[in-house]
Amino acid sequence: MQHLQARELANWLADPTRTPPLLLDVREPWEFALCHIDGAENRPMQGIPANVGELDPERPTVLICHHGMRSYQAGVFLERAGFDEVFNLTGGVAAWADEVDPQMARY
Repeated sequence: MQHLQARELANWLADPTRTPPLLLDVREPWEFALCHIDGAENRPMQGIPANVGELDPERPTVLICHHGMRSYQAGVFLERAGFDEVFNLTGGVAAWADEVDPQMARY
């Protein structure tokens, strides 16, 4: 699994020459409702194993949570399930708010 800093992800998302990643936010729905990165899909961590078949193992996937711990665990699972391009957002949405979007709500 690769690790991305918030600024690296922002640069990736802004680069039209790169394949856009799936932004997979593994937090609970109430957390996602408070704040999230635009374009992210909310799939709570505990539902990932049951729904892994709905995800494309060929698409780069960036996992997101509050601080990066749950997303790391989900990333380990996806790697074991055969996903090759798995990235963990280091510091999660908290780092995104600090480094990229200071207007983002925090909790």
